[in-house]
Amino acid sequence: MASQPQPTLQTRQRRPLGFIVAGRDFIDAVASSSPARLALIVFSLVILVFTALLALPIASSSGEATALHDALFTAVSAVCVTGLTVVSTATYWSGFGQVLILIAIQVGGLGILTMASLLALAVNRRLGVRGKLIAQEGMNTGRLGEVGNLLRIVVSTTVLIELALAAVLAPRFMILGESPGQAIWHAVFYSISSFNNAGFTPHSDGLVPYENDLWVLIPIMAGVFTGSLGFPVIMVLLQSRLRTRRWNLHTKLTVLVSLILLAAGSVLWALFEWFNERTIAGMGVGEKILHAVFASVMMRSGGFNLVDMADQDASTLLITDMLMFAGGGSASTAGGIKVTTIAVIFLAIIAEARGDTDVRAFGRNIPAGALRVAISVVILGATMVAVATIGLLVVTEETLQPVLFEVISAFATVGLSIGLSPELPPSGKYILAGLMFAGRVGTITLAAALALRQRKPLYHYPEERPIIG
Repeated sequence: MASQPQPTLQTRQRRPLGFIVAGRDFIDAVASSSPARLALIVFSLVILVFTALLALPIASSSGEATALHDALFTAVSAVCVTGLTVVSTATYWSGFGQVLILIAIQVGGLGILTMASLLALAVNRRLGVRGKLIAQEGMNTGRLGEVGNLLRIVVSTTVLIELALAAVLAPRFMILGESPGQAIWHAVFYSISSFNNAGFTPHSDGLVPYENDLWVLIPIMAGVFTGSLGFPVIMVLLQSRLRTRRWNLHTKLTVLVSLILLAAGSVLWALFEWFNERTIAGMGVGEKILHAVFASVMMRSGGFNLVDMADQDASTLLITDMLMFAGGGSASTAGGIKVTTIAVIFLAIIAEARGDTDVRAFGRNIPAGALRVAISVVILGATMVAVATIGLLVVTEETLQPVLFEVISAFATVGLSIGLSPELPPSGKYILAGLMFAGRVGTITLAAALALRQRKPLYHYPEERPIIG
């Protein structure tokens, strides 16, 4: 029997190179044909990596391995910058586990495809078409020509804002009695968690001990609100030096609607909670106003809270549901259906009421395709919430209000909770984990896919108007 030829050194070296080339070709093909699909694949892989790491015994303070459903839930919540927890971040996880959570928040906040583009830029010193397509999907920007500039804005603003927030918070924590190392760690944690709208807290009592401390609350509110605007808006604000005449339509709509929702949320929260003995009834006027503004900022994606959410009035919880579903700006660290989606639909309603054929805003016409995408995002989001709510009602014995609140918080990646998540069975935690994932990438992916897919029909059917309303 003839002996088999032994592989040479050159052959053995060629094999791993072949796998690398095949993997690169696969990424090229997916990035060129469907960047949205690449986003789903990469997000899933990153979540699985953090799940495996958080399940290790070294990640828990007890030294015991964490159950798969708890590790997965925490990993999804961190990577999708949600903030819902099933175990205490401060007491359950070890220092290693908390560092993992913080890294997951930063990676998820910047965007995994954005991180991949930055890595490619650092290695190759340039971005090719593939890299720009990946970055464009990750940041949801409209034009390839903006990608390189936006990448620099993303990195510089993220680092500078988080460093500034940490620099402000660290001295306050030291004044309040924490050691320098602990104060710096908590300051860094809050700066990353707030700017990325994650809502994770390294303190077992959260921000409740600081409910009247403006030195702590104002930087965190500023970080959350800035992060919720979105990197494209931040880029325009920096380039225009706050001159509104140079703002594009997206920036104007995002800033205007964000401020309207902030003001409306503050007024309504104060109105419904002013005489609530379980929350702020016993406080002074200034403290009540501070709580109302703080709650309004956090309801749209921040996830931090100063009062027990379960103690709030039912009407307040309903307003919170609505603001959570609305969310923040496009291509931001916030979730929800996005404020520009709301703006486009509202403008379309005004145009219809006036009998206008065009949807206009700030001297610009909004194309019909944008309205179709906005309607699709709203319907998809509502469908996700409805399906997940039904699923949780089936696997639990809870009533509709707490289930709906937790579901919307998960979909909108907010992180506010009335305490239902830790009490869920493993099947319920998997449902919420899937919803957090879908809420983070689903509506973005759908919007990008619909915006890029345009078919020009070769013929038109006769028009016939159905009865509507």
